[in-house]
Amino acid sequence: MYGWIFRGLPGPLWLRIVTSLVLLAGVLVLMVQFLFPWMAQFSPFTDSTIGLARHP
Repeated sequence: MYGWIFRGLPGPLWLRIVTSLVLLAGVLVLMVQFLFPWMAQFSPFTDSTIGLARHP
């Protein structure tokens, strides 16, 4: 699949490499901005247990 996308990009090799890096950076930015915060609400690893213990 990645080879098909890379071959589908226009231009010489150096331009396809730059374009693919820009596309990759864009996908990563979108994931960090929107996908990961949305998924965090479903993650059990973000639950905090500090302060829940009560000492008599």
